[in-house]
Amino acid sequence: MEQRIIIAGFGGQGVLSLGQFIAYAAIADDKEVSWLPSYGPEMRGGTSNCSVVVSDTQVASPIIAKADCLIAMNRPSLFKFEDRVRAGGVIIVNSSLIPDKVTRTDVTVLYVDANALALQSGNAKTANIVVLGAYLKASKLFPLSLVKEVVEHKFAAKPKVIPANLAALDIGYSL
Repeated sequence: MEQRIIIAGFGGQGVLSLGQFIAYAAIADDKEVSWLPSYGPEMRGGTSNCSVVVSDTQVASPIIAKADCLIAMNRPSLFKFEDRVRAGGVIIVNSSLIPDKVTRTDVTVLYVDANALALQSGNAKTANIVVLGAYLKASKLFPLSLVKEVVEHKFAAKPKVIPANLAALDIGYSL
């Protein structure tokens, strides 16, 4: 088993954190993992992306030529990375910010109104966690309960945000 995921958007959307949640879940599940961030010096508002490779065997390289999944949180990211998804792969589109439809017919596309759904969780900043839930459901890479434990551990120093993040994860997973 090997899953190659590209996550991309603007700085401040939680793109790198989303990749870290997947990486932490892989570690908790005794998988091999690499997480490779890429962002401009301006960070918030600038372009940001990361590559995550999860495998049963040692990860040879964190560089992804062809991804199994693209999570595009904004329009420029969709246009930049959509051709890097393998045929038969998955593209998850944050339809709150991307009005365009994916024109490829050789991939599965999930449109997630992440920003609007994040509001339902009680925290507008949880759009990335909504998308994480949708990714988990689509990929079946990890059990939801494992990722909930990872979220609780990651936010242990900020216990007030845990309920909204768990709600966002459930919302995304229910899609």
